[in-house]
Amino acid sequence: MTVPPVPPAVAATAVRGPDLDAATLHDLLRLRAEVFVVEQDCPYLDIDGHDLAPGTVHWYARDAEGLVGCLRVLSDSPAGYARIGRVCTASRARGTGVGGLLMDAAVAGLAGQPQYLEAQTYARGFYERYGFVARGDYFYEDNIEHVRMYNEA
Repeated sequence: MTVPPVPPAVAATAVRGPDLDAATLHDLLRLRAEVFVVEQDCPYLDIDGHDLAPGTVHWYARDAEGLVGCLRVLSDSPAGYARIGRVCTASRARGTGVGGLLMDAAVAGLAGQPQYLEAQTYARGFYERYGFVARGDYFYEDNIEHVRMYNEA
C-alpha cells in the first residue's frame, strides 16, 4: 500500500504540558475524545492529570481545517522509559502519513532514551516501523486488546 505524502502545510509541533494554551489543550482533548471515546466506543476518563505536567511533551499537527493528529510523551514511567501514548489521527487525515510524521518527531526527540508504549494490537506493525518490539502477553484495556512495546533506542 502506498501512503500519500503528508500535505506540505502539515508539520509536527511540540509543546510541553505547562506551556499548552487553553485552545490547544481543548483541541487535543476533543480529538482524543472523538477517536477513543466516540469512534472506538470506549468511554474512559481521559483527563488524568498528566497533560499539564512539567515532564509531558505533546506533539501535534494541524492543517487548514484544524488539528489532524496528536500524541503525548510522559517522562514518569518506570525504569527511565519515556512513555508514548494517546496517539491518534483525525478520521479525515488517516492514510496521509500524519501519524508517521508525529511518531518520527517524537522518537527523534527521544533519541538515546528508551521508550515504552501500550499499543492497540491492530497497530503493532505501525509501531514496529519505529523500532518498537512487543514484550509480554496481550491484555485488555477498556475492552480493547493491547500489547506492551519497547524501543531501547
